[in-house]
Amino acid sequence: MTAHHDFIPLRICVLTVSDSRSPETDSSGDYLVDALALDGHRVAERALLPDDRYAMRALVSRWIADPDVDGILVTGGTGFTGRDSTPEALVPLLDKQMPGFGELFRAVSFEEIGTSALQSRAFAGLANATFVFALPGSTSACRTAWEKIVRQQLDARTKPCNLATLRPRLKE
Repeated sequence: MTAHHDFIPLRICVLTVSDSRSPETDSSGDYLVDALALDGHRVAERALLPDDRYAMRALVSRWIADPDVDGILVTGGTGFTGRDSTPEALVPLLDKQMPGFGELFRAVSFEEIGTSALQSRAFAGLANATFVFALPGSTSACRTAWEKIVRQQLDARTKPCNLATLRPRLKE
């Protein structure tokens, strides 16, 4: 039997990884920030970095070390081009990987974009009790990930279980 939970607003950081976007053209980051706010979460910090694995690691490591950050949403750098390096940059920072996220994201994406879904290296995991979700750079992919997967898992009211209510037990 699952106990009833009230909504728990989480503090989430948003990182856009792109060599071509600017703060004015970052529609994926804008979407994620707006979606978080609309759903009652707090944006702890937002950043835009080029596809540079060391700059990504430095920033995400700082966020992971911050006890006031509950989660991180990264958009971009999860494809196969030469500069796409988000998985290589961030997977080494994870304490635990969440393989089901990438599998589920690709399955849901398949319904929308067919076999092109196999080009996504989206992933998620846990680092220092902080959830990390790495999403593709397109706004539509961010919308798919948020609306069909991440939103529910970051909502303590989702039954039978969710990531939000696990938070107090992550460092046991």
